[in-house]
Amino acid sequence: MAEQHPGSRPTLEAVAALAGVSRATASRVVNGGEGVRKPLVDKVLRAVDELGYIPNHAARTLVTRRTGAVAVVIAEPEIRIFSDPFFSQQLRGISKELAAHDTQLVLLIVEGPADFERIARYLSGGHVDGALAFSLHTDDPLPAITRRAGIPTVYGGRPSWTAAPGDQAVPYVDADNRGGARVAVQYLRDLGRERIAYIGGPPDQTSSMDRLDGYRDILLEMDPTLVAEGAFTVESGARAMTELLERRPDLDAVFAANDLMATGALRVLREHGIAVPGQVALVGFDDMDSVAEVADPPLTTVRQDIEGMGRLMARLLLRGLHKDRAGAGAPDSVITPTTLVRRASA
Repeated sequence: MAEQHPGSRPTLEAVAALAGVSRATASRVVNGGEGVRKPLVDKVLRAVDELGYIPNHAARTLVTRRTGAVAVVIAEPEIRIFSDPFFSQQLRGISKELAAHDTQLVLLIVEGPADFERIARYLSGGHVDGALAFSLHTDDPLPAITRRAGIPTVYGGRPSWTAAPGDQAVPYVDADNRGGARVAVQYLRDLGRERIAYIGGPPDQTSSMDRLDGYRDILLEMDPTLVAEGAFTVESGARAMTELLERRPDLDAVFAANDLMATGALRVLREHGIAVPGQVALVGFDDMDSVAEVADPPLTTVRQDIEGMGRLMARLLLRGLHKDRAGAGAPDSVITPTTLVRRASA
């Protein structure tokens, strides 16, 4: 048995000696390798527990060619990431799934154009096994960066970038944005509302594009005076609502492309003495508990499983990494369903 000095860090050799196996066998078990019989696996794991052995990360990386870490790249400024519940819910889902597979999450935030060079260096430096990227914009350089870095990547949201048309087949997770918007607008029409306004998000993001298309699917002869652009924030929703009321004071319903903009619109409607839903019915998108349920009145909204989408992104990436080791292709993309949640605002 290998001698273990008091206070010294247990070694793999000590684990192998205590388990009565070769160092190579102990290494395969500790590093998750295959081809070891279960009785020997059990012996090695008991020795690991008894000695308190902690694998050397650098050595494990050399053996497995894996770092055990995944980068999560969010193409938004820090102030928005930490103020918008959407990002915390998505990160919670990602974190839970990665933790369940003993994988570390490394958060990379894009504050501005200068950050892309830093992120490119990091992703190309062999620090992570793959990347999860979301909130991308049409002209975003991130797809080209991850491609040059040569790391598997799963995207949050349907890809639409123009700089890398060959990347259209990359795996992604998205909600049925267009279908959800159609359901919301049809619901308002079924309530008898005739002048339905729309507050959209940034026009260079696919979720905004798809929700606008869903609005247009129901209102075939769309009135441009009933459409205003926001930025997925409370303040932008308030500005858009003010703009709409100036243009169309006769509007009787509003569909906002996310819950935060809907709460901004709700605030302006209240300031103008307009009753919701009596005079104007209001529907949002997301169904974030911390926003939709605490609004006054609570928001009718389109629900997407934000945390579940985060888990799916991580799951697809981890599955892709496993397939990559087996020589298989990338995993398929996933579109998750959306549902209308009826509350008091419409």
